[in-house]
Amino acid sequence: MTAALYQFLYDDLSLKTVGWVVGIALMAAHAYAFANRDKLTGFLTALPRNERIGVAILAIDFAWALLVWSEMDLGEFYNLEHPVQAILIAGFFGVSIYVKEFLAVRAIGFFLILAACPVLDAAFLEPPVSRLLLVALAYVWIVLGMFWVGMPYLMRDQIAWALAEPGRWKPLCLAGLGYGLAVTVCAALFY
Repeated sequence: MTAALYQFLYDDLSLKTVGWVVGIALMAAHAYAFANRDKLTGFLTALPRNERIGVAILAIDFAWALLVWSEMDLGEFYNLEHPVQAILIAGFFGVSIYVKEFLAVRAIGFFLILAACPVLDAAFLEPPVSRLLLVALAYVWIVLGMFWVGMPYLMRDQIAWALAEPGRWKPLCLAGLGYGLAVTVCAALFY
């Protein structure tokens, strides 16, 4: 089962599928955020220090990393497969127990870094130039992920900035909605 999932994520995923999924997810998330600012304010303010969400996303991150490590071709490092698997499992428990400060932010950062790879793989050497919408988004995810893992207080500050004035929230949501619409249109017409 893990081999099939790895094959799907890193070999079989088409640019069209990625375009549809990412585009629809962006539109749905930003439309919901646009319509429900008041509901999301408390949740987003508490998100960086939400331990339950952090552990849940961290479990997904470590399971994903374990899947990648277990199924990828390790070549001459094949003898390290089992020790690194044990380190990953121990790492999950160690991080979830001892790194409680901004755990949700760090877990989201790891998730963004992991999610960028299938997107980049699907767009690799594909002919339509519009694929660069997904490539650019994947690199934004990577950069944000690295900063949020290394300096997690930045997400807290970014959320506070976006929520500080109502005039910031709506344009940000509309920008995300527009980007999602552009990706979805490109998925329908060009990918």
